[in-house]
Amino acid sequence: MTHTTHEFDRFEDVRAALADPALVPERPAAADGPPGASVAWLRATVARFSHGEPHRRRRALVEAELARLAPESLRQAAAVVPGEDIRFTVVRTLAAALGMPRPAAVAEAVIAVAGVYFGGEDAAADEAVARLVRWPAAPTEVGPGSTEVGPGSTQVGPGSTQVGPGCTSTEVGPDSTEVGPGCTSAEPVSTQDGPGSTQLAPGCPSLELVSTQVVPGTPSAGSEPTAEPVPVPFDAAPESAAGRIGLLVQACEATAALVETAAGNERLPLSRVLRELPPVRTMRRVAAGATRVAGREIAEGDVVLLDLAAANRAHPVPLTFGAPPRICPGRAHALAPADGLLRRPLTPFARLHRRAHPLLLPNAWDYASAAALAEQGFAAVGTTSLGVAASAGLPDGAAATAEATMSLARRLGRGRFLFTVDAEGGFSDDVAEVAALARALYEAGAAGINLEDGRPDGTLAPMELHAAKIAAVKQVAPALFVNARTDTHWASSHEDETATRLALYEQAGADGVFVPGLSDPAAIAELISALVVPLNILYAPGGPTLAELASLGVRRVSLGSLLYRRALAAAVTAATDIRDGRLTDPAAPSYAEVQALAYARQDRDPAAAPE
Repeated sequence: MTHTTHEFDRFEDVRAALADPALVPERPAAADGPPGASVAWLRATVARFSHGEPHRRRRALVEAELARLAPESLRQAAAVVPGEDIRFTVVRTLAAALGMPRPAAVAEAVIAVAGVYFGGEDAAADEAVARLVRWPAAPTEVGPGSTEVGPGSTQVGPGSTQVGPGCTSTEVGPDSTEVGPGCTSAEPVSTQDGPGSTQLAPGCPSLELVSTQVVPGTPSAGSEPTAEPVPVPFDAAPESAAGRIGLLVQACEATAALVETAAGNERLPLSRVLRELPPVRTMRRVAAGATRVAGREIAEGDVVLLDLAAANRAHPVPLTFGAPPRICPGRAHALAPADGLLRRPLTPFARLHRRAHPLLLPNAWDYASAAALAEQGFAAVGTTSLGVAASAGLPDGAAATAEATMSLARRLGRGRFLFTVDAEGGFSDDVAEVAALARALYEAGAAGINLEDGRPDGTLAPMELHAAKIAAVKQVAPALFVNARTDTHWASSHEDETATRLALYEQAGADGVFVPGLSDPAAIAELISALVVPLNILYAPGGPTLAELASLGVRRVSLGSLLYRRALAAAVTAATDIRDGRLTDPAAPSYAEVQALAYARQDRDPAAAPE
């Protein structure tokens, strides 16, 4: 039977096709192979080449498994060993994080499988699949005198095997919408201590457990066990083992392609690389049933070719990681090791956005308030444009405080703390003037700048203009952390522009993005799922707590003008209490303590200076 091939390159059409459940990835044609010992079996068992209920089941397992892996840990681990083959590092890092034994050997086997995963046959790749099936997710410590094999696993007694968290599957790679590690499957596996004993948790992966005999005192610190694995077969579902192998295979090829592309374009933000030079440029789908896309009838069995690169050029929010409802669940897990492998330098202030908990940024309005906050252990301090403007008797947001802001930055620059400056919209719509201001702030000692697209009349600056300001600032002060703010949630009827504006701003070079007024947890999570750079949220009493924002993936939480407004309220309350004969709160720093803040000025700590 003859089938028609349909080609789409318009953003709206490609997005619609990606979201259509009738259009599914095409499994490469190949003869059947033995279960657990062939690439053909692997393709037939992973989520990548499945659809309908099997795909939903395998993807759900994936999402649960990926939730165990911390992207920041993957980034750090990938950056540790320079000079390795990129594919080898990507797979070794993920294998170790999954608790698999012998991550280097796993990487070699996965690379062999990756060569024919999307088409072709190879006996060596079939043998590699068989080896990978025999290697479970396993321990970090193996017997006395040995050390870690990889994160996320546990101790094992002499001659015994303890199996760490389970297996994974994926939905990524050439001809697919996703780039990073895809879906995972399997329940965690546990063991009991004792020589040679292994106990499996319910729902454990489909694979053969391996009991690796290790002589006490065996060298470790990542070294491979010298003994041959002894397979301990048992009956279990095959999807877990296949899923884990598929995850590693697809991460191997797609993440490596992203890194290689970004390394050859080192001046481009990673977000621009994903949009303009996606590692997966075209995708191929087949119709599992009759459907309709962009007014075109597509019969069952028809082939659909999607030009991802062309579609991305037409819209700021790229489709590199898919489109709802089939966005790659491993997006963050692909970007993290890619970022680690690129080893792009980070300033001390930028590194504060990479910690386990969000950077809580209090905002000061003069030197004393900034120094007092730094004395309390805050890692960095921001300024509040409202506080600066009101202190000078000027309106906020009206481009009236450029001189006052610059003057404050020079004073703060003499302190021993990192600080970032709220510069409204740059106090000008002249891109060159904004860049000159940013350079002057950096030279005064600022580690960052906040640039907003909101205007005093409640409208928003054209997004292209704001993106041009960001690009100009990064050109003249590359080490200055640019936090690009959009006021879409403060300006009426602009919420639907948020994702587009943030995409443009990070592609222009913004190091972080800021959406004040956004407090809905679901909306925050959705934005984070599409961003490469850290998201900054304005703390709001009655909104999500710091812990709740952290759980959503927010990397920076600003207090804005809250402290200044509370300080005003405290001052007025104290004065009126005294006037009206009420008891007043005596909790206030002494004269000498405030004086000490001024005398504490000295050369900036070299460890905290912007790079």
